[in-house]
Parts: sequence; C-alpha cells; structure tokens
Amino acid sequence: MSGALRIGVAGAGLIGRRHIELVAASSDCVLAGIADPSPKAKAFAESLGIPWCADHRALLEREKPDGMIVASPNALHLPMALDCVAAGVPALVEKPVTDTVAAAQRLCEAVTHSGVPVLVGHHRRHNPRIKAIRNKVMGGEIGQLTAVVGLWLLKKPDDYFDVAWRREIGGGPLLINLVHDIDNLRFICGEISEVQAMTSHKARGFAVEDTAGLLLKFANGALGTVTLSDATPAPWSWELSSGENAAYPKQDQPCYLFAGTRGALSVPTMELWSYPGEGGWYAPLSRAAVDVPETDPLVEQLRHFCAVIAGREAPLISAEDAMGTLAVVEAVREAAVTGNRVSPAWIMEQAA
Repeated sequence: MSGALRIGVAGAGLIGRRHIELVAASSDCVLAGIADPSPKAKAFAESLGIPWCADHRALLEREKPDGMIVASPNALHLPMALDCVAAGVPALVEKPVTDTVAAAQRLCEAVTHSGVPVLVGHHRRHNPRIKAIRNKVMGGEIGQLTAVVGLWLLKKPDDYFDVAWRREIGGGPLLINLVHDIDNLRFICGEISEVQAMTSHKARGFAVEDTAGLLLKFANGALGTVTLSDATPAPWSWELSSGENAAYPKQDQPCYLFAGTRGALSVPTMELWSYPGEGGWYAPLSRAAVDVPETDPLVEQLRHFCAVIAGREAPLISAEDAMGTLAVVEAVREAAVTGNRVSPAWIMEQAA
C-alpha cells in the first residue's frame, strides 16, 4: 500500500460519497482527504479518520494529493478544476465537465497550456455494454444506422429537491441526467449535428425543467428521439434498466433502441434483432442475446484515473470531448427556448 496514490475528493454529496467508498476499497489508491464546507461532511471525514478541509484549495495545499476527484455542484466544477490544474494535480471532474460551454472552453485552454490531465466522469463509457453496442453500431453489424430511440423516465423522490440548487436552472434533469444519455449516444452513434426540443416544468412547477422531448440529427444521417421526465413512475431509464448501480431496483426493460438497415439492438437488455433469411415485414425476426461481462464502470473509471495520474493512459473522456456533450445539452436548451433547430457546433462558436 506504500505505493498507493493519494486521492482527494472535493464534494461529499451523493456521488462524492460513492467516490469515497470506491477509493477506500481500492488497492491502487487511498483517501488523502475530503473538501466540503458542510458540517455533515466534516463529521463524515472524522468518522473515517481522514483529513477534512472546508475548501478544496486548502486540501490541495495541505495534503498535496496525487489526484483530485471533483464531485461538487455543477457551477463549482470550473473553479475547482482550474485550481487543480494550477497546482499540477490531475483531476477527475464529475459530469457535466462545467455548467456552460464557455466555462468548458476555459478549462480546455488551461489543460492544453499546463499539460495536466483532466478526466471527465462520463463513467458509462467504461461500461462493457456501452462499449459492445458502440462496436456493433460503428462496426456496421446492424447495417447503416437509421433511427435511435432514447428514454429517460423515472420519478425522483420529493426530498431530492430539498437541496436548493436542484430546483434552479442548471440543476435539472437536462444537465444532471440527460447529459449522460447524450454522451452515450455520441459515443455509440457519432456526433449530433442538429437538435430540436421542447421542455416543461408543469409537473413540479420549479424554475428548472422536469420533462423534455428531443429530436436529434446525427452527422451520419440517422435521426433520433429522446424523451425525458423525472416526475413519473416508470422503468425506462439507464439507472433502472442497467443494474449498474445496486441502489436502484433493476427493471428488465430497454431504454435505448438502435435501428439499422440490417438489424436492431435493444439496450441494456442486449437483444439483437434481424432476419435470418430474406427480410420484409412478413418474414419472422430472430432474436439473439449479446453476451457482455459485468463490470462496475465506476470501479473501472477509478482504475483508469489512477493510470492517467501515473501517465500510463490518456483520459478516455477528455475535457474537450466532454465539452462536445455539453454543447448538445446547451443546444437542447436553446432549441427549447427559440423553437429553432440548433447546431451544437454553433453553440461552441458562440461561446468562443
């Protein structure tokens, strides 16, 4: 254990505590300390017998960690990541990389100038199922991709919104949850070139959206729809369908459908549909299971982060790559407000 990397964690909320658990259980790293101003975080650190600081800069200065996991509210991602880069400390920044594309551009510039690596926590790219589906879609197994369906429908408990920032613009399911699904779709299908969208906050009445409908055009010509709501009891979401996190009751339902000219895939149920012979709607379809090993993507992400710190691997999801996902989310917002088709590339041009 003497050679284990020392990892600090900034933010001890829901995802922060999960990172803390994983670091504590890892053979590659140990906890250098927790930075979070809340009394609960201080008590939590004391219960673990590890250093606590109210401010992440104090943790960087006092403990000099080998790496830092930034698991703070979205608006704090940029200043915390910039401080890590300035201190020469590689960072794993939770998604979204920042709260705006303009902020992400600042971080990308800092990473380029410093050479300090930043990995972004779109952890689902580490999931073997996502990797397997990408290989099948990109590899042409289902032919030319024509259509994509994405669903993110579930009900968040009422006390989830006791935290004020989750009721405000930027704290809703577009930036907290849909950003994961958009990243999955970019990774599996390629870049999204254009979006249309509508949003609503009628179910809860908060300033932030609770429901959204998206129409996506991919650079390869495929079209997609995504429907989202965090205010409905439903089983169609990656959280409930994948079994990735044991905290959620697993549902044997798909949340993504990928349709091509030679076949179709349901995910994460991992079913491949195709015609065994000549195709046509009168012909019977065959269904085959896609076998994929089970791996906790957060565990794999932490292993990868340690390899990034050690210089053995380059970040699988760089700040620049994650900015592309964030640009799609901003395009969704712009399209919902204006009613126009919006290009993520245009969003990045406007932010520059």
